Amino acid sequence: MAKVIAINISEKKGEIKIPIEKGYFKENHGLEGDAHAGEWHRQVSLLGQESIDKMKALGVKGLDSGKFAENITTEGLVLYELPIGTKLKIGETLMEVTQIGKECHKGCAIRSQVGDCIMPREGIFTRVLKGGWIRPDDNIEILK
Repeated sequence: MAKVIAINISEKKGEIKIPIEKGYFKENHGLEGDAHAGEWHRQVSLLGQESIDKMKALGVKGLDSGKFAENITTEGLVLYELPIGTKLKIGETLMEVTQIGKECHKGCAIRSQVGDCIMPREGIFTRVLKGGWIRPDDNIEILK
């Protein structure tokens, strides 16, 4: 079963995020206190531990949750294969996939610190349809 590995937050866009104990994801806003939250289509970013492990396999050291500026680090789900419009129940929330990957910013802090950024290729973005708390080890369910 797919699950949440970590919840990560940052005050500024393009920065590495730090893990937190739990996060409140507000409807049509995103993770409270996070720089990416707001009324737009990329309220929450998700990246699979499997994608992070690909970078580790290339010899990149020190890669933990949040290093690619993802709000939610997941496990057990190939995120970038989910169609846009897919609904996900994560913890107490309901989210909808709005974008797969993204254009990488020039001068991105993540790319300069890590050497590459996998978010543009394998990260996904969602908007929050129903708010609530998410904690590490919460299940992720794809709704049909």
